[in-house]
Amino acid sequence: MLEALRERLGELHRELPKNGLVMWTSGNVSARDPETGYVVIKPSGVKYEELRPEHMVIVDLDGQLIEGKLKFSSDTASHLYIYRLRPDVNGIVHTHSPYATAFAALGKPIPVYLTAMADEFGGPIPCGRFALIGGEEIGQVVVESIGDAPAVLLKNHGVFTVGQSAEAAVKAAVMVEDAARTVWLALQIGKPDEIPPDDVAKLHYRYTHVYGQ
Repeated sequence: MLEALRERLGELHRELPKNGLVMWTSGNVSARDPETGYVVIKPSGVKYEELRPEHMVIVDLDGQLIEGKLKFSSDTASHLYIYRLRPDVNGIVHTHSPYATAFAALGKPIPVYLTAMADEFGGPIPCGRFALIGGEEIGQVVVESIGDAPAVLLKNHGVFTVGQSAEAAVKAAVMVEDAARTVWLALQIGKPDEIPPDDVAKLHYRYTHVYGQ
């Protein structure tokens, strides 16, 4: 089932180590098929370089296995919780990318210090409370904390991003780490000034409505 989506998900998973967002087998990408409502997600503990389309696991929104021979990711329940509460979301990414996770370790959001952040996120990257892995708790924190942003940090844990597609969610994960790295470097020199909210809104509007083809 969903062969094209499985293939694309395999390609997107390889973007995570390529962009320095994950180590070993940590992190995952999932995608919801808009037609069936089924979710395709990475199997638990499989190395990225060994991941193949046939390894992907398909579940319904209640967590019932639809197709797949491997055990699905330990984050599946949280992914499904987000999908159930956010019908606009069709892609979710979880990483422990180092610079962004450094802010998460401190429970600190990342203010809008950069025009690129205003473009991509339309506001600060928020940080939600601590939650244990394995159930829906992390998904609950994501939904309650993310607001209108495509990304959220989880205290003492890492990063979750969402998008209208899995590709959009992966892009957001890449941009979170890029922003976090630049902000961290800036903080070694001094204290950056935040961009005023009105200017953030103008930059975000231009990026989402004017920029590109």
